[in-house]
Amino acid sequence: MEITFEYWNKLATQTVFISSLLGGFSILVIANLLISDLNTRLSKYIMVFATLAASLFLVSIFAWTSVMMMTTDGYPKKIVSSDLTFHRTLGVITFLFGTVSLIAMISSVGWIKSKKMGRITTIVGALSLILIFLTMANS
Repeated sequence: MEITFEYWNKLATQTVFISSLLGGFSILVIANLLISDLNTRLSKYIMVFATLAASLFLVSIFAWTSVMMMTTDGYPKKIVSSDLTFHRTLGVITFLFGTVSLIAMISSVGWIKSKKMGRITTIVGALSLILIFLTMANS
């Protein structure tokens, strides 16, 4: 069954919206870490996860925006479904890895406070990642 351009357009619109919110959240974490006095190895890992998440979500935004533009009525070029493959694939991969990076960042943050809080945030992060992937797989 061929997926319609209308469906791809709506999916792209929603994914751009979600990626924008999650990327913005990641950038907020980066900004807070930059102005904080924390200079531990763990805070550097959190900065890496946040930067990776923000960058991946940014790429996802641009990839899905391309899909959105190509599937909108009035696009100046003739488009066939295979023309969307690169942008869709790039958008999906960067969105998924951005989500993993975001969850890694969230899971790591508790370790700054204590071992107990670190364990809790790691468990919550792992459960969140599992539930997110289960939700995406069953859509």
